[in-house]
Amino acid sequence: MLDTLPPTTMPDERECWRAVQNRDRQYDGTFVYAVESTGIYSRPSCPARHPRRENVTFFACADDAEQAGFRPCGRCRPNEVDSQVDLVRRACDVIEAANGSAPTLAELGAQLHVSPYHLQRVFKRLTGVTPRQYADARRLDRFKSQLKEGETVTRALYDAGYGSSSRAYAGQLGMTPTAYGGGGEGMVIAYTVTDCPLGYVLVAATERGLCAVSLGDSPADLEADLVKEYPAASIHRDDTGMGEWVSLIRAYMDGAPLPPDLPLDIRATAFQRRVWDALRAIPVGATRSYAEIAASLKQPTATRAVAQACAHNPVAMIIPCHRVVRKNGELGGYRWGVERKQALLEREQQVTHSEEPA
Repeated sequence: MLDTLPPTTMPDERECWRAVQNRDRQYDGTFVYAVESTGIYSRPSCPARHPRRENVTFFACADDAEQAGFRPCGRCRPNEVDSQVDLVRRACDVIEAANGSAPTLAELGAQLHVSPYHLQRVFKRLTGVTPRQYADARRLDRFKSQLKEGETVTRALYDAGYGSSSRAYAGQLGMTPTAYGGGGEGMVIAYTVTDCPLGYVLVAATERGLCAVSLGDSPADLEADLVKEYPAASIHRDDTGMGEWVSLIRAYMDGAPLPPDLPLDIRATAFQRRVWDALRAIPVGATRSYAEIAASLKQPTATRAVAQACAHNPVAMIIPCHRVVRKNGELGGYRWGVERKQALLEREQQVTHSEEPA
């Protein structure tokens, strides 16, 4: 398994020294070398005069060299992130070139001349995901694209590199692959639109649960968005049958809590689900920053990815992305308009304060 490979060593010292002598840029980001006589560490491609071999020590990364008491070279600046960015970029290129048959972490390290442990650490720090998670996401993207282009599920599975039943990843889509690829073909979606304090709200559900809760300025726009999302689904308006769902949403707008086991039928990547779970854990009346959500997922560099996950939330209020704000407290964006975001937060804070003991 890519994510659980134990730490291994970086390239052997003979290979590292050869890279330093050749000033080989291909090894930048895979290790640094430190010179005992100067107290400085550098990139393999550093243009400075070569030191004596007996004075050189090799480290997997700049952090390790600095912990050993060395300072960065002023010419090649090995502590700057660009060399590591290049390493991650090359790793992504290798994964893409594999075209579905994702290389193991050991195979990636061998091709990039870097220890798998170091590659995993750098990759996750800069992207917020591991190489395996990145490969899985790219494979899922290829699978989705094949389905959208009209390929059969079996062919799409094969071309994307999946070797098991669609049930192994159907949860990532939130619905069956056939339904997704066919624009909702085979799905039966009931919906209703009603006015609310925030304009209009569309509530839609399948037999499995809510698939859309959208806010907007007109019923026509909301209905058009639903059809655009599921162009091949059987969509029908059912004001009576959806009455219970609407009552639940209205009660929530008035301050009532949502059932913790509320069924949802929505598609999402594994990362989006983690973000959405974190959002649902934010108490009513409270807010968190995008950075705080990323940190809670132990992926502090994934702030933008958190924001993207919020932007793709298909069920307004149920997954409360309105409770996520910028680090400085500003509201930031909101799929259904910043004014609605502000109104939702103000309403929740009013309800929370009214419930506090006198």
